[in-house]
Amino acid sequence: MLRWHIRRRLVANVFSHKSSSSDTANARDGAAREIERGKKEQKKMVRRKLQLLLLLKPLDDYAVAAQSHGLPRIANPQILHHLDSRSKVHREAIRFCQNVLRRKLVDWEPILRDNVSQPIRNVDMVVTVGGDGTLLHASHFVDDSIPLLGVNSDPTQVAEVEEFGNQYDATRSTGFLCAATVDNFEQILDDILEGQLQPSELSRISICVNSAPLSTYALNDVLVAHQCPAAVSRFSFRIKRNGQSCSPAVNCRSSGLRVSTAAGSTAAMLSAGGYQMPILSRDLQYMVREPISPGAASNLMHGFLNPDQNMEVAWFGKEGVIYIDGCNVCYTVKDEDTLEISSSKAPVLKVYLPPRLLEKRVLPIRRTSDAEKLKVSRL
Repeated sequence: MLRWHIRRRLVANVFSHKSSSSDTANARDGAAREIERGKKEQKKMVRRKLQLLLLLKPLDDYAVAAQSHGLPRIANPQILHHLDSRSKVHREAIRFCQNVLRRKLVDWEPILRDNVSQPIRNVDMVVTVGGDGTLLHASHFVDDSIPLLGVNSDPTQVAEVEEFGNQYDATRSTGFLCAATVDNFEQILDDILEGQLQPSELSRISICVNSAPLSTYALNDVLVAHQCPAAVSRFSFRIKRNGQSCSPAVNCRSSGLRVSTAAGSTAAMLSAGGYQMPILSRDLQYMVREPISPGAASNLMHGFLNPDQNMEVAWFGKEGVIYIDGCNVCYTVKDEDTLEISSSKAPVLKVYLPPRLLEKRVLPIRRTSDAEKLKVSRL
């Protein structure tokens, strides 16, 4: 009996020792797994810690600015209230975006739009807070490696326009290319940081003057015209492919020549009678503005350029200006200068676009031999 008790105790001690060793090994393995998990999380955090530039529309109150520059004070109290409201909404949007960024694993730096004059480098993304004008301004200083995210800080309020639209311009910011507002900025930013959202690539326009490229690429459009809007612009153009002409030379007397990208086809081009293009199209659309007696060339006053085509423009006149994306960026041209306009030589612009633009499929139909006007097909 004594032997049996001794044997049972010895067996119990053996199993107890094995159990203790097993627990120690499991604890050691668990600790190793925790360390490895921590390293992975740290690597993930490092990967997500992006360098952001927060580009801000200036915080200016129009009424105060007008008074400080000696301009007549706005007397309409409703307009003053509207402008003051816009200023406050924009200021709150900036504060909101900054608070969101403070909670994220990103390094960021704010800068006013008007203080950017050199190419933007050494950042992973630029967040613009303002409207399309602020995003356009940023596009002039980035290449195809830095994506943009636009935050519309002051969207137009439909109810406000319906109530006051017949008394004054109650619209606010369109934000056509802006993917975010304060309502969804944090969610979109999280999707970007987690790799769930990718930027789209938009075409831009390059311009060469006498074979020398201009430093600014157009995201919306290019206008070549006399510096006086009432003066006649004289020029000729032809379309080329691989250095060979694929259209006759067209001599024009008009108020200028506009060339737009797909992104810019909803702006001045659309207002002038052009057509909206699918946002990711690589084509360019051109239009001669108010041509004078075009005659047989009337069907060449409006058309499209394929990505492998370029437009060669010869300017005839003492005073001419190339306007890029509006009036803030411009270059002068003189008599007999030659311009080359194309999309193939311009780097694309990476932009996080609102889903509504990617869902739209609006395709322009090419001009046919028996049609005088372009038609639009909606798929």
